[in-house]
Amino acid sequence: MFYILYGKDDFSLQQALEEIKSELGNQEMLAVNINMLDGQQLSPSQLKDACSAVPFLCSHRLVIVKGLLGRFELKSGSERRATRSRAKLDSALEEWIKLAEYVKQMPPTTVLVLIDGEVKSNNRFLKSLASLAKVKGFAPFSDRDLGEWIQERVTQGGGTISPGAVKLLVGLVGADLWTVSSEIDKLLAYCSGQVITEDSVKQVTSYAREANIFALVDAILEGRRKVAQQLLHRLLQEGASPSYVLTMITRQLRLIVMAKDLGSKLSRPENRDRLELTSDYGLEKAVRQAKAYTLERIKKAYHQLLEADIAIKTGKYDGDLALELLVVEL
Repeated sequence: MFYILYGKDDFSLQQALEEIKSELGNQEMLAVNINMLDGQQLSPSQLKDACSAVPFLCSHRLVIVKGLLGRFELKSGSERRATRSRAKLDSALEEWIKLAEYVKQMPPTTVLVLIDGEVKSNNRFLKSLASLAKVKGFAPFSDRDLGEWIQERVTQGGGTISPGAVKLLVGLVGADLWTVSSEIDKLLAYCSGQVITEDSVKQVTSYAREANIFALVDAILEGRRKVAQQLLHRLLQEGASPSYVLTMITRQLRLIVMAKDLGSKLSRPENRDRLELTSDYGLEKAVRQAKAYTLERIKKAYHQLLEADIAIKTGKYDGDLALELLVVEL
């Protein structure tokens, strides 16, 4: 059995992976028959060795490879750099393309799952394997789809939610399903059989503002001005002061720099302690953003944050206008 799961929606991807696990018999015995491999460092021979191993006191061995498809993504850049990058990928692909032949001969007791983030449709390695695997992509939900997902999740949890509360939850949290799921669990416990209303969401959704700050930093650093402006307006409408927003953006940039410096040197709990975070959610966001943005990009953002702070404190601009200009300039 061979699966390829990829996409930005890592919550749904993880759920799909758990469903695969649940179909493989006794979960306690399966746990000692799971190989987690880093696709960025993996060699074809290492993967074949893992897939060829006989399961121990279990019907299957589960081999999960993370990030292998990403190795064959062509990076954007100058034409000369793109040509060099394509030649390098072609050379690596030659070595890996034989995996398709091996999959056909793989022991029936082995279940191979490739998982990855966003992968382009022209990824040649994905194309070479697609006909042999059960392939599923997980794109982020639209607001409409997210609303339906929330409604279904609440119903599965034995609760009911008003359309207004669904709309508010979508607006506050966005398409981060990890956060949405956590907030739904808290709302179900808080309302205890009562209809989840807009007031319930306002009372309970503690992660919403933090989630919006993460999304705002993403939008700012990626240059998505329209999205950043919408998120900024939402935060201000919720009652967040300009100084709070500025402080939280600065804090998040500091966490990104610290996460970039720590890299993979320490364990997850150690990284969380170093960054003085109380949840894995905040750590995962900081680590992801640290990988996504260069130090030069973050330094530039820091400089412009300083200018905005000075403009507010000297009375050059009021807080709202200073933040609006910050989003435009970044």
